[in-house]
Amino acid sequence: MTVFLVDLEAVETRYTGQWKTHVPSLLEEAGHDVMVIQGPTDIPQATTPGAFLNFGGTNIYKARQVEEIARLFTDGKVVDGDHFLFTDAWHPGIINLKYMAELLNVKIKIHALWHAGSYDPQDFLGRLIGDTPWVRHSEKAFFHAIDYNYFATQFHIDLFMKNLLKNEPLNIGKDKIVRIGWPMEYLKDSLEPFKHLPKRDLILFPHRIAPEKQVEIFRDLAASMPEYEWIVCQDQKLSKLQYHALLGSAKIVFSANLQETLGISCYEGALVNAIPIVPDRLSYTEMYSSIFKYPSAYTESWDSYQAYKSELMDVIHYHIENYPSTLRILRAQAESLHDGFFSATALLENIK
Repeated sequence: MTVFLVDLEAVETRYTGQWKTHVPSLLEEAGHDVMVIQGPTDIPQATTPGAFLNFGGTNIYKARQVEEIARLFTDGKVVDGDHFLFTDAWHPGIINLKYMAELLNVKIKIHALWHAGSYDPQDFLGRLIGDTPWVRHSEKAFFHAIDYNYFATQFHIDLFMKNLLKNEPLNIGKDKIVRIGWPMEYLKDSLEPFKHLPKRDLILFPHRIAPEKQVEIFRDLAASMPEYEWIVCQDQKLSKLQYHALLGSAKIVFSANLQETLGISCYEGALVNAIPIVPDRLSYTEMYSSIFKYPSAYTESWDSYQAYKSELMDVIHYHIENYPSTLRILRAQAESLHDGFFSATALLENIK
């Protein structure tokens, strides 16, 4: 049995850079024969502004992967019992793969990780394309072609079911949905050198600069609380090493996100003793203890933020001034996040 890993293009400043080597290693350590199906290396490294990937480059990458999968079939190298793992479920190649496997009667299993899609109104696809038939039917086709659809949080599953599968026959496809941790075990070790850096009264905005991240709230707080240091990380054009060093120096990582199906940057902050201050909504609700969450109403919109601004400032001030007393709780929180959301144990158990 071979596991064909259809990976994401590696972007140095994103976790896809680490997944390039970490995910194959995990599969090999679990005893699998692994073949990585990659795209070309000469695609744009810069992401489309505000997005996770380059919208043109990602299609160059995926098109080459589809070609390689087709050649594997024509050469007879895909056989009954093989598995295909897509680290991004939003991949047109899933349809090509299903087409070949069924018409050639090769019995394979398809696994895929869902990150976002049009079913999330705050995502690029949801915001710019919405619920037009082509995108919704495409996502439904991906879902039904995949044998194991993986999600990192229950919030994401509920969002997917509500907005994409709401008109499907009752219970259809629900057995295809599995909540797992993401393959990010490496973060604990890679961030350990930054865990004991000297702290300063620094508050970071670690997210992409995109409408759903509401950076304008962070900037307004910074102007209103000049006694602390505030940095929007994407303003700095940081390398991964520089970013981690900044995280290690910070006391707080702040979120006012309207979209978050997992929230990796706040977990990274927790690993280096930077307190995550997050709204009680989205995936944050199930991931974080109450001490790290503020009421959702505080940042549900700009107008809502203005109404609750003083209360939010009090939250930030409290955590800066009482930072040492929160550390014990924060360390327990980081362990909980690793065990429940940032470990691929459940994923590996499904590939057999």
